[in-house]
Amino acid sequence: MTRQSHTPADINIEPRNREHDIMDCLGRDWFGGSAFKTAWFNAMSITFPLGEKFFIDSVRHYAARISDPKLQREIRGFCGQEGFHRREHERYNQLLYSQRGYDLDYLEGRIEKSIAITNKVLSARQRLAATAALEHITAILAQWNLGAASPMRAEAEPAMRALWDWHAAEEMEHKAVAFDVYRAIGGGEKMRKTALRRASFFLLLDIVVGTVHMLRRDGQLWRLGNWREGIRFLLGKQGVLRQIWPAYKAYFGDDFHPWQQDTRATLQNWQRSETEAAA
Repeated sequence: MTRQSHTPADINIEPRNREHDIMDCLGRDWFGGSAFKTAWFNAMSITFPLGEKFFIDSVRHYAARISDPKLQREIRGFCGQEGFHRREHERYNQLLYSQRGYDLDYLEGRIEKSIAITNKVLSARQRLAATAALEHITAILAQWNLGAASPMRAEAEPAMRALWDWHAAEEMEHKAVAFDVYRAIGGGEKMRKTALRRASFFLLLDIVVGTVHMLRRDGQLWRLGNWREGIRFLLGKQGVLRQIWPAYKAYFGDDFHPWQQDTRATLQNWQRSETEAAA
């Protein structure tokens, strides 16, 4: 039987049915008191429920064509994890609406229209390529999030850090599933690389639009200090976008696979911290 999964054998893609008590945190700037960093992560949350449904649909479309039992199990784990992420971020976003009055109809409506157009104009294979590309972005952001030097470790309120850490760990666990399905059904290199360029543009646009909307609603949009901090956070020497850039551009290598970036040690550290917290 042809091997189609290239996720390491010791990685268990296990859906963890977690619920997070974050209501109290979302009424304030939970990321170190920073209006920009809080809005940036809250804007990312807006993209997840509809995005994760798109991911699940794109992968499931090809599930019947997968002959490798290991990859079949990983597809089920992937869909389960993404389903729980979708539920928790739907709740997260509704709490943002109730706590801070952000316009979810506007923010989610933009994404819904974009996905509707994508489903209409792109083939199923192109949609799977887009999913693999976006899963790469979420995986490298997850690796940054769980890294020892991430400001999330020291600055985020514990309940919010727990939610984002759980999400990040599972993104790293299933980071190769859509990619392996894409390769298994004969997806080509040009389409894969084009998908990352396109997906990066639209994801960044959605997050920026969300961040601007939230800062405006909070009366923080025109405070120069917020934007200075935002530029440092994203593009400074230790900025998130600069930190993830080497891992991001590795995707354009012809021999690339997500597990070339071996993040098992980071996952083990998270699992160890989970065990210690539960003790």
